[in-house]
Amino acid sequence: MSTTAETTSQAGPREWLGLAVLALPTLLLSIDVSVLHLAVPHISEGLNPSAAQMLWIIDIYGFLIAGFLVTMGTLGDRIGRRKLLLIGAAAFGVASLLAVFADDSATLIAARAAMGIAGATLMPSTLALIINMFRDARQRGMAIAVWVTMFSVGIALGPVVGGAMLEYFWWGSVFLLGVPIMGLLLVAGPILLPEYRDEEAGRLDLTSVALSLATILPVIYGLKEIANDGVGPVPLAAIVVGLVVGVLFVRRQRTLESPLLDLGLFGSSTFRTALVTLLLSMLVAGGTYLMVTQFLQLVGGLSPMKAGLYLLPAAFALIVTAVVSPMAASRFRPAYVVAAGLAVSGVGHVMLSLADSSSGIAQVVTGFAFVYAGGGPLIALGTDIVVGTAQPEQAGSAAALSETSTELGMALGVALLGSLGAAVYRAGVDVPAGVAGADDTLAGAVEATQGLSSNVATALLDSAREAFTNGMNVVGGIGAFVALASAVLVAVVIKMPATGAGEGSDSTEGSADGAVPAVKVEG
Repeated sequence: MSTTAETTSQAGPREWLGLAVLALPTLLLSIDVSVLHLAVPHISEGLNPSAAQMLWIIDIYGFLIAGFLVTMGTLGDRIGRRKLLLIGAAAFGVASLLAVFADDSATLIAARAAMGIAGATLMPSTLALIINMFRDARQRGMAIAVWVTMFSVGIALGPVVGGAMLEYFWWGSVFLLGVPIMGLLLVAGPILLPEYRDEEAGRLDLTSVALSLATILPVIYGLKEIANDGVGPVPLAAIVVGLVVGVLFVRRQRTLESPLLDLGLFGSSTFRTALVTLLLSMLVAGGTYLMVTQFLQLVGGLSPMKAGLYLLPAAFALIVTAVVSPMAASRFRPAYVVAAGLAVSGVGHVMLSLADSSSGIAQVVTGFAFVYAGGGPLIALGTDIVVGTAQPEQAGSAAALSETSTELGMALGVALLGSLGAAVYRAGVDVPAGVAGADDTLAGAVEATQGLSSNVATALLDSAREAFTNGMNVVGGIGAFVALASAVLVAVVIKMPATGAGEGSDSTEGSADGAVPAVKVEG
């Protein structure tokens, strides 16, 4: 059966069951992001990787997800989003098994690389399918909120699930979750998920694929290197190379009849504003998450599992606001709901900017919960605004851009705000003469106390914890400014009406004629 996706009919039971299936890879990928960091000591003991190999084990997954998002989003538009999703699910399951039984560092790096490429097929495919399955604006908003919620649940559960598995099983067990989840997706996907593809899409331009990878991968690499080792000539050169190639990529897209990335999406001020706001908010969230998790463990003295449990209130707050925000957007303009959330997030950042090392962790946990609570409407409605502005045949590209902005934002946050926090730490810590390794990081200061007298160790730790907290205060202040400025920007620029105001589900802003091109739908 085939038809054109021009209606705004209500989604039925099949679509909602399909959404449950699409939530599975989202949950898995978010768990996988956080669980690996807990496994690092166990992997080091089991495989004895070099320092460079360990960095690649951690980073290669995120590098390749970010690098291939645009390519995979557009590929799904051409060959079919369900087909690409199922191919990616099978590849992710096989790569997970390879990681489970890896017996050397090179094998694990290769497995993680394969997981990253496969993971890049999953995120834009799931979001693009949601766009096409839920054409009614209110239902689409709720569906995206559920999708976002599963991502948030995975981030919250990652440290808890990972800590429990590592306590009772070997390090490879953390990758086992991918096998049954992808297996279930492969079984249920063909039954519950319809196929969508753009019948008018041209051939995939391989030169554009190469240029997109040569744009994103060096930029992500440079940002991560700056986060790990500080500013240096190699990461800066990588970022410059990526930006130069990015200019060539954009120029090529303007000359192609069927570009890899439809630059016409950026003709909409709503699209641009929502995308930039997502990027900035993820930037702040990445830096804030980095500082808060270290504060809980190194200043608050919590174990990784307990720190994960202390992060649950923030995750729960995000889940609640993400689910509630589509209902609020049915009565109020989505921009106002997002702006209100960003204001709440700003309050949380202010609390983090005022915390001190001796006040305990309650203020930090509460402030972080406000940050996440305020981010829920943006993640749910902001994503909906980005993809809802696109035409049906652009769903893969829009979803890929939304995910790419998230990946870049998180990488920028860790690199820029993490580096800023480290600079504040280095400027404020008072290291006793003859003590090495304590002047760069709080973790280094904690390690440097081994073998020192109790008085010297206490003085060093007090100074290091205060210096680190000062760095978190600065990051919190920047986060407050970005959140409040973004709230004003969103409220002023985005004019979309409330979804209950009788408007159709598709915005045609930025489209040449407002027509909805044919997108093949196969039951």
